[in-house]
Amino acid sequence: MTTATLPVYSKKDFQTDQEIRWCPGCGDYAILSAVQSVFAELGVPREKFVMISGIGCSSRFPYYMNTFGFHTIHGRAPAIATGLKIARPDLDVWVATGDGDSLSIGGNHTIHMLRRNVGLKVLLFNNRIYGLTKGQYSPTSEIGKKTKSTPYGTADRPFNPISLAIGAEATFVARSVDVFQAHLKDTLKKAAAHRGSAYTEILQNCNIFNDGAWEDLTEKEARSEHIVMLEHGKPLIFGKNRDKGIRMNGIDLEVVQLGNGVTEADLLVHDEKHPRAAYAFLLAHMEERPGFPTPIGVLRSWEHIPRYEDLIAEQLAEVQAKRGKGDLGKLLRGGDTWEVRP
Repeated sequence: MTTATLPVYSKKDFQTDQEIRWCPGCGDYAILSAVQSVFAELGVPREKFVMISGIGCSSRFPYYMNTFGFHTIHGRAPAIATGLKIARPDLDVWVATGDGDSLSIGGNHTIHMLRRNVGLKVLLFNNRIYGLTKGQYSPTSEIGKKTKSTPYGTADRPFNPISLAIGAEATFVARSVDVFQAHLKDTLKKAAAHRGSAYTEILQNCNIFNDGAWEDLTEKEARSEHIVMLEHGKPLIFGKNRDKGIRMNGIDLEVVQLGNGVTEADLLVHDEKHPRAAYAFLLAHMEERPGFPTPIGVLRSWEHIPRYEDLIAEQLAEVQAKRGKGDLGKLLRGGDTWEVRP
């Protein structure tokens, strides 16, 4: 009996000879570095990886990954990636997309890919701005944001990407930050291990058109007060002195101060495997409320829903068992035909 040998790679094996065309200091560099490092550790043959993107700064990603890939059209990466995953379910298909590409023109494609539970790994780069087209507001820009396209401030209510994903019944939803390299790599590994749709929002900076987009989360002095790290099976605690927590109050969440009779035993224990999406949905909306932290980590990881590509494969096998393999030539000539003469 022979045992298959897993490939041994280094980060360098996933780097290309292409000149990287991102602005110096862009958060995309940190994400690229993390993805290249993680791919080298997954034990997957390099020729089994495919990176698919749409349009935007983040969508240059396939050029910088030494894998197969497609740089497609605006907003359509989930649709093209879905087609590939159905045709070749053996491939590890990843999607690199931005908040504009994914949530504006590509919004419907994103929703339907998630509800179908296609086995894709989606990396949503969220810098709250359109960077490639030089600084217009995006679907995640905050209300009142002054940009080139909204000189007096945007009146749009922004999307919450992870809330949108959870609402679409995504089976894996997570969030990380470009500069939290250890956390980002760990989150990407968890996404890679998930069998269905894995949707990871990565908060990143655009130092040219939206510098400081997430500085209340990334500044060392501020992050402990504004972030709660989600760890499965552990209570939701945050604060510089780890003296604050989240607990249930009826059907809602509340922030409490530890002490004066309030202990860790009173706090909500994170359960990323909760069968109902409502729990993760509550977590996704914490950051929008005064005094609440932003959750970072895996909000939901639910494995008990079949993948779209598996259902399609089963359906095809059943039909072929009954009717035999199809004949493309016969199909094309099976109806009315016309001969066109000059």
